[in-house]
Amino acid sequence: MSDQLELYDVTIIGGGPAGMYTAFYSGMRDLKTKLIEAKDELGGRMLIYPEKMIWDVGGITPTLCGQLIKQLEQQARTFDPTIVLGQQITRQERQEDGTYILTSSTGELHWTRTVILAIGYGILQMAKLEIEGADRYEVTNLHYTVQELEPFRGKHVLISGGGDSAVDWANELEGVAASVTIVHRREQFGGHEKNIARMKASSVEVRVPYAVSQLHSNNGETIDRVTISHVESGETEQFAVDAVIVNHGLKSDFGPLREWGLDMGDWCANVSERLETNLPGIFAAGDFVDYSSKVRLIAGTFTDAVLALNSAKLYMDPDAPKAAYVSSHNDRFKEKNKALGVTDEH
Repeated sequence: MSDQLELYDVTIIGGGPAGMYTAFYSGMRDLKTKLIEAKDELGGRMLIYPEKMIWDVGGITPTLCGQLIKQLEQQARTFDPTIVLGQQITRQERQEDGTYILTSSTGELHWTRTVILAIGYGILQMAKLEIEGADRYEVTNLHYTVQELEPFRGKHVLISGGGDSAVDWANELEGVAASVTIVHRREQFGGHEKNIARMKASSVEVRVPYAVSQLHSNNGETIDRVTISHVESGETEQFAVDAVIVNHGLKSDFGPLREWGLDMGDWCANVSERLETNLPGIFAAGDFVDYSSKVRLIAGTFTDAVLALNSAKLYMDPDAPKAAYVSSHNDRFKEKNKALGVTDEH
């Protein structure tokens, strides 16, 4: 079977920031690279928040998430890796020579020497508002993600949730909407401290510990009012609203991956400090992994990508350099620098 397939050095499963940067760095190490993404576009979890402002990537000024995705994809394509979209990898089978045959849910086969799992939290779905009939408003003014800020301009917005996303959207919309109310069932918010402090110091109305208990509509198509209930006393209040945003987190599904024999917890794969899984030739990076010094930032994901790829390179060639030369001394960039009008002369 494998003799009918093209053999790759590295196959990256997952097209979020970890997968895209791994593809770029794999090119720096002159490896034949394939990236496979289950969705029809690259970006991973970042696709949920294209209007969110990203502040914490080194050397990049505040950038919209959607723009950062474009830049990461452009960088990922630097060395022309093969990119396959719309295929979820479900099975792996290690061959006698140590290579792997990967099978997608649509039956396509992929042959590779090593695998790097950059699948984040698997197939993600937004946690829905658990109120009967809520789904009827999803086509009008009940939102589970915010693609653009402008549609909320001048409107009265209620946000349900208490994590990073809920806090971030409260801050982003505070200067756009006529009013913003955030409802959270616990006293404490789970977002970054600085963002929580900013929210509490702004005009955002914070209602804790409350939960959305009823949605009301005059025409049966749009939400006009929302009832919130105190989680301890049961006391209720009503708010007139133009839009409701629900950020109750994400539900993840790793599907058949759990049958691969990986050492996994509920959310992550346990890996070594070199990003090795317990399966030979299979490495991992990004939100999918857990190890003692793990940093759960996009910036940390880039380091994961480098470590995982370097481990894959050494797995194939133990005598190879432990890391790629930096771009200013890497021969793979010489022609690309010339194309940009840059020479080695100083």
